[in-house]
Amino acid sequence: MIFVFLIILALLIGASLAFQIGVNSQLRVWLGDPTQAALVSFATGTLALLAYTFLMRLPWSFEGASKAPWWVWVGGLLGAFNITATIILAPRLGAATLLGLVVTGQMIVSMLMDHHGLLGFNVHPIGWGRVCGAMLLIAGVVLIRKY
Repeated sequence: MIFVFLIILALLIGASLAFQIGVNSQLRVWLGDPTQAALVSFATGTLALLAYTFLMRLPWSFEGASKAPWWVWVGGLLGAFNITATIILAPRLGAATLLGLVVTGQMIVSMLMDHHGLLGFNVHPIGWGRVCGAMLLIAGVVLIRKY
């Protein structure tokens, strides 16, 4: 039962990404600049997280953050890059092609991360099944783009 819930949640995350790209692309139209649209998107998300933190009375602790390696802070930079890049690419590629390429890129890199156990992931060796799955994603993107 929990696994089904996790699958549904993952599907909702994917669906929300499509909506986020569309909403942020429209925000760019209204603001006139992709970087400003990304900034407003991040600011809105930051305000929502702050409100949630206060409403839930979550404790503030920065002790662990001060001891963390420098590269854990890259997540925010990657988020800024991802949001800004999708705002720029969405009108040019369309939602389906863009998300197909995004998912394909995620799958290829995540397979490498799993294979080598990078960033705390359990090791899952790359096998023919995973390679074929990635190739099917690439073929899917080609079909989506062409037709």
